[in-house]
Amino acid sequence: MLGNDFAPESDRNAMAQLASGGGVVVELPGEADWRAVGEQIKGAVQVDIHFASFKDGRGFTLATQLRTRLHYQGRLRATGDLIPDQARYLKRVGFDAITPDRSDLAADWARAEQRYSVVYQPAHDAVATITDLRNSEGDELERLNARYRQSDALEILRDAIETTWRGRIALLSSFGTEAAVSLHLISRVDPATPVFFLDTGRHFAQTEQYLRTMTERLKLTGLRVLKPDVDEARDEDGDGYLWQRDADACCALRKVRPLSRALDGFDALVTGRKRFHGGARTALPVVERVADGLRVNPLANWSAEQIQAYFQTHDLPRHPLADMGYSSIGCWTCTAPAYGGGGLRAGRWPGQDKTECGIHAPAQGAAVRPERK
Repeated sequence: MLGNDFAPESDRNAMAQLASGGGVVVELPGEADWRAVGEQIKGAVQVDIHFASFKDGRGFTLATQLRTRLHYQGRLRATGDLIPDQARYLKRVGFDAITPDRSDLAADWARAEQRYSVVYQPAHDAVATITDLRNSEGDELERLNARYRQSDALEILRDAIETTWRGRIALLSSFGTEAAVSLHLISRVDPATPVFFLDTGRHFAQTEQYLRTMTERLKLTGLRVLKPDVDEARDEDGDGYLWQRDADACCALRKVRPLSRALDGFDALVTGRKRFHGGARTALPVVERVADGLRVNPLANWSAEQIQAYFQTHDLPRHPLADMGYSSIGCWTCTAPAYGGGGLRAGRWPGQDKTECGIHAPAQGAAVRPERK
């Protein structure tokens, strides 16, 4: 078994916590999908990844995704059918300890531990460690936010689409009351940019009409309609009333998971979120990391007045429900007119504490200092 003498201070603290009977340990099979375990590992002191066979490398991939995509910073332990020849790679992908099934290879594991440097922590080779990558990623986000601070929305989008994430970026649009601004900006840069629309099966007919109007008018050729998995929908929402029983579960089924699946091959996603929306969006940076990747928010510091001015300047059509008191539009099951004040998103999930669907959930341990106004 690999010792803990190379472990960071946080790992030693985790060991002390576990030794005293505290902390949560989560066990995952090596074939687990990292997209499905974010909530499960949240707050866990230790995650055990079990390798059914040393020939099956999916546990290595899972560990990498937990560290780099979900930003899990707790203790990772590899268990199961492992061999000493794998020691270096186990360390490189972020494992802090290894507990193999076979107990007759202790001497071989000891030699492997002495032979291979710890790559999760600073190593003797020149390869960047996971910690280095995480820190450099944070530096990169700060650099991008600093660069975009003086740029207007069109400049940000042009750089993001044509240079920084060329071929690996898409726009997410709800085709709601303010969506025309982002869609128009995208059309000015590259109308072939992929545009994701989450078809929950619960949209207003007016939203579907607006989608057709905007894509045709702006000649957007990259529209991709994302739908929930048919089998998942049947199993989780057979009667169609999941939205009444558990709104979070309904959003996960119809929005979060379809978007997560669609993001394979993409590094960044453009959104139309703005700080004046309030709530968790008040400190919204232009570039941020969330649970499933990067978000680019070129309209983050726009005001409501700027939005309306852009509509007028470019003669953009309004959402058909905008004149009926709907200031923010989602599924018809969970959206109401925002009469009586309460902010732009007051009509979303009325009567509930819920204010977001979860598609922009923060990444664990990946806080980015918000850009100051």
